[in-house]
Amino acid sequence: MKIISFVRKGQPNFGAVVPGGIINLGGVLGNNLYSLNAAITAGRIDDAMLYIVDRKPELKWSDVTLLPVIPDPAKILCIGLNYQKHKLETGRPDVDYPTVFTRFADSQVGHGQPMIKPAFSDRFDYEGEMAVIIGRGGRNIAQEDALEYVAGYACYNDGSIRDWQRRTSQFTPGKNFPSSGGFGPYMVTPDEVGDYRRLAIQTRLNGQVMQDASLADLIFPVEELISYCSQFTPLSPGDVIVSGTPGGVGDRRDPPVYMFAGDTVEVEIGCLGTLTNPIIDERVA
Repeated sequence: MKIISFVRKGQPNFGAVVPGGIINLGGVLGNNLYSLNAAITAGRIDDAMLYIVDRKPELKWSDVTLLPVIPDPAKILCIGLNYQKHKLETGRPDVDYPTVFTRFADSQVGHGQPMIKPAFSDRFDYEGEMAVIIGRGGRNIAQEDALEYVAGYACYNDGSIRDWQRRTSQFTPGKNFPSSGGFGPYMVTPDEVGDYRRLAIQTRLNGQVMQDASLADLIFPVEELISYCSQFTPLSPGDVIVSGTPGGVGDRRDPPVYMFAGDTVEVEIGCLGTLTNPIIDERVA
């Protein structure tokens, strides 16, 4: 099942993507369940799968404005340097543990919404990644059990302001400018994804392929990321782990390639669809 978060008539909601449109799920799984995060937390995703059987779409895509897949996660844990080619292009050494930093929920936008180039920098870079949405809480999760804790997967663009990212050894400032990251278009449940390792990931800037890899190339696979993160913090339903970007980032090209107003960036991951965001300038926004 594919599930989107959206705004319609000023109200946030969520729904299932089906041929021909969208089935509204807000309120039908419980009186207070009007967000995907709330439905995951309440353990109602399986009920949603049953609800949409043989139902016709109630909404058109043109009826809604997409939000980030999870607009209100308690945690967004991002993984750095998790593809060998990207690690090599940055000149970083091998490490024994994942590199983890955080994003804030208000730094995200949904599919089709503009990512904003900050006024403070001309080094706004793309990072196509796969996001993992946690389906049930846990601490000290074993790797062999980790995929049982996944609610679904989605495309992510961890837009990075490179000069701010490198002001110190901590990445956080360069990863959290308002509306700098894309998340969408939808969450795809594990039954439709199957083995995530078989998925290809590609990032395109104005139609030109900039990153092209396979999820099988992850240095630390999803199972290990979930297990590792759950050791230092309890994972909760609706939390998001963004699994890392392949080689080919704009900052490491010669000459460097950054995103500017008027550009369009796409992140495509197999059955997870294509996340598309235009770039606009903060002064205009």
